Amino acid sequence: MAQELVFDARTDSAKNWAWWLYVAHAASFLLSLGLFSFIPLIINYVKRPETDGTFVHSHHSWQIRSFWWYAIWMIVGGALFITLIGIPLAYVVWCGAWLWKAYRLIRGFVALSSNEPVGYSR
Repeated sequence: MAQELVFDARTDSAKNWAWWLYVAHAASFLLSLGLFSFIPLIINYVKRPETDGTFVHSHHSWQIRSFWWYAIWMIVGGALFITLIGIPLAYVVWCGAWLWKAYRLIRGFVALSSNEPVGYSR
């Protein structure tokens, strides 16, 4: 006999929001290399306080940290790119940042689908 986890309306709604925000971050990531991820980022900041005390809170924090670290590494790559010597290294940094962000999105999706918190949440 299979057991089904039943959430209260608040947690179920919060999980739904987190899922759609992962989709928005992923779409922005794939279509614009994350250029438009500031839109779901703002929603993450707005929705995160509503999820205090639930596993979904960690997902909002995870998405927020993923955005900022990805942005930092893209800027570092851009700074390297403006120097002739740093251009090859810039591509390495950008590829590494892209792979890391893809990993973070996939790991977050998997944890959310399993109803588990992800990463470290404050």
